[in-house]
Amino acid sequence: MNAVSNPATLPTTAALEAALRRALQPTSLEVIDESASHAGHSGANAEGYGTHFRVRIASPLFDGKPRIARHRLVYDALQIFIAQGLHAIAIETL
Repeated sequence: MNAVSNPATLPTTAALEAALRRALQPTSLEVIDESASHAGHSGANAEGYGTHFRVRIASPLFDGKPRIARHRLVYDALQIFIAQGLHAIAIETL
């Protein structure tokens, strides 16, 4: 069970999207909260949202960078949400 107990502080799709737009100026972006499908898994919470996300993103900042560097840019942009209960991010860079 996640240590975060206040649902008001859990990350939202909109908050992740805003952070990614600010940091990476994406040309394509989709953020999906997959938390409900992870119920009972490590890092999941009783609320069923705010812990597991999928990010599909294309950004000119990825040009010429290997996959690991593109993923690092995404993780860096979302780092603040870790303390709010974000447990897992599946990243698809386009």
